[in-house]
Amino acid sequence: MASTDDVSQKRAELERCPPGEDDRDVALFNLACALHERYDKEEEIDDLNEAITFHRAALSLRPVGNDDRSLSLLNLAFCLGIRYDQQGAVDDLEEAITLERDTLELSPPGHYNHDVCLYNLATHLEWRFRQQADMRDLDEVIDLHRAVLELYPPGHPERSSSLDQLALCLLNRYEDRGMVDDLDEVVTLRRAALELCPRGHPDHGESLHNLACDLRRRFTAQAAIRDLEESIELLRSALELRPPGHPDRSSTFHELALCLSNRYDKLGTVDDLEEAIVRGRAALDLHPPEHADRDESLHDLACALRKRFVKQATIHDLEEAIELHHAALELRPSGNQCRSSSLRGLALCLSNRYDKLGVVDDLEEAITLERTALELCPLGHADHGASLHNLACDLRKRFTKKAVISDLQEAIELLRPALKLRPIGHPDRSSSLHELALCLSNRHDKLGVVDDLEEAIALGGAALELCPTGHLDRGVVLYSLACNLWKKFQKQADMPELCREIFLDQAASVVCPTSRVDVAFSLSELSLHLWVRFQKQATMADLDNAICLATCAVELRLPHEDVSVGAWVQRVAQGAGSGEPVILGQAANDLCVLANCHRARYQTQHAIVDLNEAITYYRYMLQLRPAGHPSRASSLHDLAQCLADRFRRQSTTVDLDDAIVLEQEVLDLLVRGDPGYDESRVFLTTYLQMKFSSQVATMSTDASSVTLFDIKQVIRNVAFEILKTVPTRLLHTPTGILCNRDAQVSQFMNSQQYKRLVSLCTTRSRAQQMELIHTNVSRHFQYVTLSHRWGEAEPSLRDIEGHPIYGMSTKGGFGKLQAFCRVALERDYIWAWSDTCCIDKHSSAEVQETIGSMFVWYRQSALTIVYLSDVPSAGFLGNSEWFRRGWTLQELLAPKITVFYTQDWSLYKNLTSSNHKTDVAVLEELERATGIESRFLANFSPGMDDARSRLQWASSRRTTRPEDIAYSLFGIFNVHLPVLYGESAENATGRLLAEIISDSGDISVLDWVGEASSFHSCLPAHITSYQILPSPRLQPNSEEQSLAISQGLSSFEVLRNFATSLLPQFLSRSLRPSSITPADRLRIPDSYAPSDVYDFNSFTRAPLPRFRNRCLILPCIAHLITAAQLRGEDLSAPSYTYKIQARGLRPLEIELPDKLESATISQGALQLVRPWHSRGQSAALDATSEGRLLLTLGRPFNALLLIEVPHSQYKRIASSTLITAQPADSASILKSKVRIFHIV
Repeated sequence: MASTDDVSQKRAELERCPPGEDDRDVALFNLACALHERYDKEEEIDDLNEAITFHRAALSLRPVGNDDRSLSLLNLAFCLGIRYDQQGAVDDLEEAITLERDTLELSPPGHYNHDVCLYNLATHLEWRFRQQADMRDLDEVIDLHRAVLELYPPGHPERSSSLDQLALCLLNRYEDRGMVDDLDEVVTLRRAALELCPRGHPDHGESLHNLACDLRRRFTAQAAIRDLEESIELLRSALELRPPGHPDRSSTFHELALCLSNRYDKLGTVDDLEEAIVRGRAALDLHPPEHADRDESLHDLACALRKRFVKQATIHDLEEAIELHHAALELRPSGNQCRSSSLRGLALCLSNRYDKLGVVDDLEEAITLERTALELCPLGHADHGASLHNLACDLRKRFTKKAVISDLQEAIELLRPALKLRPIGHPDRSSSLHELALCLSNRHDKLGVVDDLEEAIALGGAALELCPTGHLDRGVVLYSLACNLWKKFQKQADMPELCREIFLDQAASVVCPTSRVDVAFSLSELSLHLWVRFQKQATMADLDNAICLATCAVELRLPHEDVSVGAWVQRVAQGAGSGEPVILGQAANDLCVLANCHRARYQTQHAIVDLNEAITYYRYMLQLRPAGHPSRASSLHDLAQCLADRFRRQSTTVDLDDAIVLEQEVLDLLVRGDPGYDESRVFLTTYLQMKFSSQVATMSTDASSVTLFDIKQVIRNVAFEILKTVPTRLLHTPTGILCNRDAQVSQFMNSQQYKRLVSLCTTRSRAQQMELIHTNVSRHFQYVTLSHRWGEAEPSLRDIEGHPIYGMSTKGGFGKLQAFCRVALERDYIWAWSDTCCIDKHSSAEVQETIGSMFVWYRQSALTIVYLSDVPSAGFLGNSEWFRRGWTLQELLAPKITVFYTQDWSLYKNLTSSNHKTDVAVLEELERATGIESRFLANFSPGMDDARSRLQWASSRRTTRPEDIAYSLFGIFNVHLPVLYGESAENATGRLLAEIISDSGDISVLDWVGEASSFHSCLPAHITSYQILPSPRLQPNSEEQSLAISQGLSSFEVLRNFATSLLPQFLSRSLRPSSITPADRLRIPDSYAPSDVYDFNSFTRAPLPRFRNRCLILPCIAHLITAAQLRGEDLSAPSYTYKIQARGLRPLEIELPDKLESATISQGALQLVRPWHSRGQSAALDATSEGRLLLTLGRPFNALLLIEVPHSQYKRIASSTLITAQPADSASILKSKVRIFHIV
């Protein structure tokens, strides 16, 4: 360490080197280092300030090119970073970062300080991220730490700490963006760090603890129990290495308690909860009142005690939890980021105490606390959904107590947005579904609104699906659903008399049966009645409802010790349930109804899942009907038939063998003359024949000897294969019923066309069969698509699912849908698709798939019907609003065959053509209405060719949801990007345009005028900025007229076309020696730096434009602005006109919406640039090509105005009009250089 004597000695050395001496820079540097060392020892800020002063002086004497410059930069940046850490001056941090970037450029890979430069820059960028929360800094920090890690191979002493640093940064990014890939990498890095710190290493305990924490985080995100199990094991090992007195023992106690509590939530093991409480108390004991983490220990222990209360109902636990939450809340005053969680935890406990003791004041206080918590968790906060849910639950409780309808209405309003914040896959989605179902059921009881009950049943069913057998909440969810089903069906006029009498007896005292047994009995009776009615009337709704009711009835009858029907049946079959004869008989009847219903639905819809369910329930029945039971023979026979049906579908030999054994047992139980004997004998004979036939088919080598079962299975397989590229749901035009894939195939398998196809296949060879099958199945599943402008009351999936549309109202969108299906049927198509009702818009996954597939669906449709609701029969189609909507652009371009219908569903102009796209007159009208050339209208190919024109086509169109204007273009450009509803239109459009540039390198996308996007300065805020396809003006004295200009191409398009047509012809001579530097030869292909420069003879080597982390890497011919004089201003616009002088350009004027800062002009921060587009051919210019390039570059072009910002980056300044520039002369063109700009 430096002493005062050291500093004095260095001062004396400096005095001996006055200004002008060769070694003065060394003396300044040494004195600065000595002062820095003394600061490290004595922490006197004056020493640090003086060290910085002397480092600056040394740096001024070490200009660019000096071998020691990088060392001065590095040390000065280090000192500035220390001063920022002590005093918080942001300017110090910014300067340190700038200096370290310069140092890094002077310390390339291989330099002895390269790793230090990377690490220091990463550290200071991380400090800035903590200060400013700019994710771009964190992304760069991660890249830098990765680079450092590559320099520290296994065995390097710094590798372990480098692994931890990278893991921490990735963890920060995960917490901000929630990208699971980051968390997975964190776990991988932690494992690598643990391997470098084996048992006995001083950091072994810390490595165990860190890995355990991150595994618990991944469990929270992915719910993989193995992560939690491993985390607990690691923490137990870490605890052994942190004995009493260890400073980190409390944190391990606390983390272990959290993990155990999480495992209790997942598995319900009470021992885990008990240990979590013990560990939580131990952590709290190690956190005295002044400890920084005491509030967290209080809060987590309180939560664990509340869980034990919920499990064991011990009021002492709840009272203690409330006391702990109060104590934690005192340590989390207003402004504390954890205050909302304490408010929410205390409110939950008070609500539980109200449930236990009925003290209304507890409920009122809980509601007050939850409203406060909700204010602290606004929309976008991670706990906003939980706050909405909890407040809604207590408002419903208060409604139950006081019957104030406003509480119930508010609860419903809160639960709907809470449900949106808990999408499919969210661990708490089931509880929100259940709670909303309860509220709607209560409102139905209060106000009698039938729709509330229907929605409550639908939500309850969805909640039950998320609570599988064994789930802690399944019982309460099932009971609530069963009660709602009872309410729905008990009002039916034709219910069985016995059931009616039971309901009437109960009506005087209760609204709904009050016990599980009563509800189970009622639902059982109703399911049996619906099954009988289905057998008479064949109404599928009755069959579906019978299955639903019987399923609920069976599960409600399960004793508490049984978690599944199978477990209960097995226990009863072993004699454990002999004391439950009544329940046993009722459950057997329910199982019989379930088995029969699933079998009947399979025979109707041919869904294999129904057949499997029927087999399962028949097997259960057999266990409940042992030898000697009067109904055993019929159960055996029914099960045998189902197994034989499954063999026909799947050709599983064991199914057929089991069916034979079962029928043989039936014949053993019956004698000739008994009912069912002859039928069983016939079926046994059939099964034996099937077994023989299948064996013969297997042994045969004749390709044409295909059994009937083989043909049917092949047809079915082909049908499903063809339907993979067809919309998931289609309307069956003859019946008006919406069909999913299974229903579509079922309809085909029951059709006369299918029967004829099977018959024809029996006489054909295998090759002929396959051709015949593909032809017939493809023809059968041809479908028609509807293109229209959405109006009022459009039918949704929920509106029409399970109901023929022809029996519905003819008003609004329903009438339109009916007319569409009728017209499709008239044109001999039996399948139709509409975007109103054939999509489940509540499923984000399905919406994403639909948007990604819609262009293909319209392209593959046999016909697209365009309905122009605002065009009368004698009107002109170009007047329709249809041409101004966003989604209809792809619906115009994608289909191969299109017909237009007017307001009254008559053909446009009574044209009888099968395809209006082949009608010359219609094409001319379409071209006038859209501005799209007829060749594109008739034969459009999706992709990124001529992207600027495609953007112009969409620029005057609008969508209801702003972000849809970008999503509607995904198919047109053939891009596949995530659909993120809720993002801004600027963000959605920015992502699309960035993808176009990155994939195609098309710089014409940058040719626009208007407001710049917040997504990126080079992209427009609105797609309307592409309405005009600009072309730069030629000067009056130009000697040659450009063909591209005369055709209306922009300057960006000229360059793009030049690159594709002329550059491949370049070069028969080699490049000048100056045109390729050693750095060019050694450069990694994708490592283009802002300093890369390409002269006139190496333009072809410039890279293509692309986006990387929202930074546009753009090759440009740059022209530094040397003077900018304000010529006029219009404050009403506002508008500012400048006369510009730029190197290599003729003087020009530009018009800007904002005034330029004078300092910006004087500092040389402005550039006019001409984006360059190259296909990257490596060749030299021959004389002819060079002349043509000179001619091309000599024409006027549309320029971009850029301003330099920190970190060697640029931003585009949007202009009010096009900036048309022209090179000064040929000499200036020959001096042109292409630079790589990093634009943000």
